[in-house]
Amino acid sequence: MTGPMIFIVVILAVLVLLVLFVIGIYNALVRLRNQVDNAWSQIDVQLKRRHDLIPNLVETAKGYMKHERGTFESITEARSRAMGAKSVAESSKAEGALGEALSKFMLVVENYPELKANQNFLAVQEELSSTENKIAFSRQSYNDQVLGYNNKIQMFPSNIIAGMFSFTKRDFFEIEAAAEREVPKVSF
Repeated sequence: MTGPMIFIVVILAVLVLLVLFVIGIYNALVRLRNQVDNAWSQIDVQLKRRHDLIPNLVETAKGYMKHERGTFESITEARSRAMGAKSVAESSKAEGALGEALSKFMLVVENYPELKANQNFLAVQEELSSTENKIAFSRQSYNDQVLGYNNKIQMFPSNIIAGMFSFTKRDFFEIEAAAEREVPKVSF
């Protein structure tokens, strides 16, 4: 091989390596983005389950709590807002408000011992509690996926490829309700 031919082969090899490098980063970004979308889908499934359980809980309680109309209305309104949320940020805020409304509802339930003993109410309450735990787990998983994805699109050299192909930062699913951020008080 002659000098110019070697130069062309080296240039082609470098270009092939560069293309493979870009393809590798692009595919990693797509994989991470899809993992974030999948994690959000898992949260969405649990939120739908939560939204479906709330009317059952309210209906069971209505017979016992005739004078708590405002409590029922606040839960219904919060549920409607949560179901209508279009983005992660909207969902975070709406679900925080729904969580606060449910917490207030559960505090009011304490005033009705016969309701707390009702088997239907206890069953729905247990299902809701289980769903809340699944939401917390799914939220943690989603936020872990978002962290990995956001790190990848912001770190060099993948940030260059992310910018070229319009990969954008994702929002975390954060707690908006102040009551959920408070440390529980334990006294003996």
